[in-house]
Amino acid sequence: MVLTRAPQLRKCNALIRSNIRKLDRDITANKQNEIKIKNLIIQADKRAQKDPARAKQAQKEVRDFAHELVRQRRVSARTVTSKAQLNSVQLQVNEAFAVRKIEGSIRSSVGIMKDLNRLIRLPEMAQTMQQLSTELMKAGIIEEMVEDILPEDGQILVEDEGEVDKVLGEILKDRKEPSLPAAPVPEPQAQEVEEEEEEEDAEAMMDQMRNRLDALRS
Repeated sequence: MVLTRAPQLRKCNALIRSNIRKLDRDITANKQNEIKIKNLIIQADKRAQKDPARAKQAQKEVRDFAHELVRQRRVSARTVTSKAQLNSVQLQVNEAFAVRKIEGSIRSSVGIMKDLNRLIRLPEMAQTMQQLSTELMKAGIIEEMVEDILPEDGQILVEDEGEVDKVLGEILKDRKEPSLPAAPVPEPQAQEVEEEEEEEDAEAMMDQMRNRLDALRS
């Protein structure tokens, strides 16, 4: 008599669905972060054009924010790819269990192993993929545990200056290069306070972005 694998299938699907929901939340958060960083780039560019005395510092901030945007976009792309791979795993797992119900035996899936080995490289997915691979081994869908390997974060941490220039060209394409007046024009105290507040807000936002990226790497 063949023992039912329904509890294992339910557990596998529960693990997968839980991670898909998490990835959906991450995708939404990543899009919001990209919008925020774009706005920070535009604000810093405005400061560079408005205040000659602070132009150099503001231009540096523009590039710093652009570096953050490059990294954020790589995180976003990786998250979307991870969701697609996880959906693929779910389809293959359900198919394997369906075949087992019809034929009375489960065929081990090389395709699932490949997808799991890709997903376990991601720090945010590693623990769940280990749990999922344990359940799939019990069910006989895979023959061995997925490889416990180092996360793939190198491509996110290394910025290409050409890519940074491309991002700035994309965001600032409709803005003119900063034109510095012959002599600095004194500005009202209220405006100085407002600009200082903008800079503090920008710095706080930058710290939040870095903390989020650090959390994704850890």
